[in-house]
Amino acid sequence: MRIGIIAPPWAPVPPPTYGGTETMLDALARGLEAAGHDVVLFATGDSACPVTTSWVHERAAWIWEAGAASERHELDHVIAAYEELANCDVVHDHTIAGPVHALRYPDLPVVTTNHGRFGGAALAHYRAIAGQLPVVAISRHQASTAAGVPIAKVIHHGLDVAAFPEGAGDGGYALFLGRMDPDKGVDLAIDAARAAGVPLLIAAKMRDEREIAFYREEVVPLLGDGVEYIGEIGGARKLELLAAARCLLNPIRWPEPFGLVMIEALACGTPVIAMGQGAAPEIIDHGLSGYLCERPAQLAEALALVGGIDRAVCRSIAKERFSMDRMAADHVALYREVIAAKKGLAEEPVQGYQFR
Repeated sequence: MRIGIIAPPWAPVPPPTYGGTETMLDALARGLEAAGHDVVLFATGDSACPVTTSWVHERAAWIWEAGAASERHELDHVIAAYEELANCDVVHDHTIAGPVHALRYPDLPVVTTNHGRFGGAALAHYRAIAGQLPVVAISRHQASTAAGVPIAKVIHHGLDVAAFPEGAGDGGYALFLGRMDPDKGVDLAIDAARAAGVPLLIAAKMRDEREIAFYREEVVPLLGDGVEYIGEIGGARKLELLAAARCLLNPIRWPEPFGLVMIEALACGTPVIAMGQGAAPEIIDHGLSGYLCERPAQLAEALALVGGIDRAVCRSIAKERFSMDRMAADHVALYREVIAAKKGLAEEPVQGYQFR
C-alpha cells in the first residue's frame, strides 16, 4: 500500500527530546516501511524520520512558542497535507484539525487517532466526525471514555525495541521522565524516593508558564538530599539513563491515555512503578514488570520491592506486546478494512462506520 501519515506540526518526527506522539509516529512510519509499504510522512522540514517526507513548514512550531498563530499554522499544515497525500491508498491523520478537512475528500480512505483525552472540546470534535471517519484509540481505558464516539480499533503504541539498550539498572537511582507538570506527579516521586532512601533523577520538559511556575513553587524546595533535576533530555542520554535506572517512577495524577515512557523503560528492562490510573494497568503487570499503586504512600513501599523484578521479563514483555512490528501490523489490518469498506468490498463494516 501507499500510506500517507499526517503528523502534528508541533515537533519534528522523531522529536529531539520530549514528544510522545512524534516518537510513536517515527516508529509507525519505519515499521510500515519495514513491512514493505510505501510510506509518505507529512511532517515538518526538520524531521529526520528515514522515510519519504513532505512538508509545508520548514521547522516545527512548538505549540508553546506558536501562540496566537497556532490555529493558522495547523490549518496550513493539514490543507497542504491532504493535497499532497490525496493519491495514497489510505491516509492516517494524527492532527486535530485534519479529520474535519478530510471530509472534503469523500473517496479517500482516512483513519485518525486521538492521542489525548476524550473530553470537553475534544469529545465534541470527535462526535462531530463520528460515523464518517474511523477513530483509533490508544488504550482500552481511553476508548471507554469516548462517550458517543464509535471506536474503530484500540491499538497500543509500539517502539523499536532493538534500538533500546538492555540495562542492568546499576545506576542505583529511580528516574522520573516526562513533563514538569502537576498531573505527572513529580512531587509525589520526590516524596516516595526520599521516604524509601533512594536517589531520584528528574528529567523533565519545562518550557511553558505552568511548568515553570510549578517547578519554582513546588519542586525547587524539594530538591537536594539525593533528588536532582537534570533538565530535558532525549536521544542517547535518555536511553542511557533509562537503562541504568533502578526503576522508572511514573506517579501520574490523571488518567493518561497511554504513557509511552513506560514502554520505553520496559524495553530497557527497567521496571515501572506507577499509579494505577488510565492505561497504566494495560502496560504494567503488577508484580511482574513493576508495581501499580492505589495510593501515593504505596510508591515508597514499591521502591523497596522493585529490586526483585526480573529485568529480562520486562524486556520480553516490551518485545511481545509493544514492538514496532506489532503496532504496524495492527494498523495495516485496519487500513485494509477501511480501504475495502470504501470500495464496498468489506464483508463486515468497520466498527461504527458506514462509508458512502
